[in-house]
Amino acid sequence: MIKTQFLQDRTAVVTGGGSGVGAATALALAEAGALVWIVGRRSEPLATVASGHASIDWLVADVSDEESVEALFERAGSVDIVIANAGAAESAPFHRLDLQHWNRMIAVNLTGVFLTLRAGLRSMRCRNWGRLISIASTLALKGSPYAAAYSASKHGVLGLTRSVALEVARTGITVNAICPGYLDTGMTDGTVEAIAAKTGNREQDIRAQLEAINPQGRLIAPEEVAAAVLWICREDSAAVNGQAIALSGGEI
Repeated sequence: MIKTQFLQDRTAVVTGGGSGVGAATALALAEAGALVWIVGRRSEPLATVASGHASIDWLVADVSDEESVEALFERAGSVDIVIANAGAAESAPFHRLDLQHWNRMIAVNLTGVFLTLRAGLRSMRCRNWGRLISIASTLALKGSPYAAAYSASKHGVLGLTRSVALEVARTGITVNAICPGYLDTGMTDGTVEAIAAKTGNREQDIRAQLEAINPQGRLIAPEEVAAAVLWICREDSAAVNGQAIALSGGEI
């Protein structure tokens, strides 16, 4: 039987913790006994999430800025679990994709994960136990039209994950990526709105098209990602290392 408080005495950092997957994951970790720091750029949503559980606290930081990430981990102290969840999504036809768009996707989705996981690893190396988890996407595993920059950034996250996993394989630390399909979150709402604005199609029709990508005909709930995080954090999941865990209903 799995103890419900199996993460007692563990400290976790969750980036992008003010909403969606980050908020759901922070709550799940706190319910499992961890002390959780949630991180984001805006204080109000972070404070709202933190108010929902006594074991959640918050810090403002920009994951694409090295000094900001270093300050975050100095404030959090020794950590055991790091969830690199902060991300952004934009789409454009490749021939219209400008350098600013490309740089934004790489800065948040790839450089942000690099800085977060590197700082997390430095913090947990002396503890001989740790979980580094990046929240990627099914677009880390395949391509998609109009999402070249986003898909490239998520492919980079998976390459980073697999490489670091091999470096730490004998240390008690594991490194994995969770790759969900379209999520039932505010980010997907924003995607739907952007597509509607560009195409003139109805938002409900666009949402139905995104749901249809999943063979189960639905969006993935943030709580499903949180459940996968908890599974990776279990002691008996120590052999799960360097993996891309797809949560997509069979999409990939």
